[in-house]
Amino acid sequence: MHKKMIAGNWKMNCGQSATSDFINKLEDLLESDETGKRSSKAIESELIEIVIAPPFTSIGAAVAARRSEKINISAQNVHYEPKGAFTGEISLGMLEEAGCKYVIIGHSERRHVFGETNELLERKLVATLESKVLPIFCVGELLADREAGRTETVLRQQLEAAWLSLTSDVVAEMLVVAYEPVWAIGTGKTASDKDADDACGFIRELAQEKFGAATADALRVLYGGSVKPENSAGILAQKNIDGLLIGGASLDVDSFTKIITTSV
Repeated sequence: MHKKMIAGNWKMNCGQSATSDFINKLEDLLESDETGKRSSKAIESELIEIVIAPPFTSIGAAVAARRSEKINISAQNVHYEPKGAFTGEISLGMLEEAGCKYVIIGHSERRHVFGETNELLERKLVATLESKVLPIFCVGELLADREAGRTETVLRQQLEAAWLSLTSDVVAEMLVVAYEPVWAIGTGKTASDKDADDACGFIRELAQEKFGAATADALRVLYGGSVKPENSAGILAQKNIDGLLIGGASLDVDSFTKIITTSV
């Protein structure tokens, strides 16, 4: 049984004050009532883990506001070089020093708004796996791809490029993959539970082709795309889904907490 990850990607939202307030309230909710305490016990038993990905400028505030190790902090992006003349970029060493356990790589907005290619994302993934920061690697298809029946083709292209030089032990022990159908991100549309499970199951099939059955079984695969408290339990109940990468609903601490409780 995999440890379920409930991760909130805040995108370009929440400054330092709002971040501190959110973390404080989330910690309070995890301690205050029977439901929260049950979630806390699941965290302590390593059945679930909570991850928050604030903007770069709010990472320090998130780390400082934590009163326990119940909440892990992630960055939303990273550069593959350790240092140098890369204006506006952030290195893995900087993220580690700031207190990040995870970093999101290849989110659809990085791919489709900022033009990050499969080749660039492979370099970021390899560099991250050589650091102490763990990657949450995002893949997913556009609406046109889904309507044309190209979902599996796109996922294969994205993952084969990313996994080009990886080994089975690294994938099994360090990598998290997040399936995010681009047409379901921020649109209110959500893949059906079966569609989400089928796509995540296909990701496992690809892992098995490349790395073997044991690695495919060990790989954690998340779903992301208009996740809300109302649909999270059904998604989490699917056999190939090991957690959620949540956008808008993770900005409201009550909604995020409700989603956490559906994972327990």
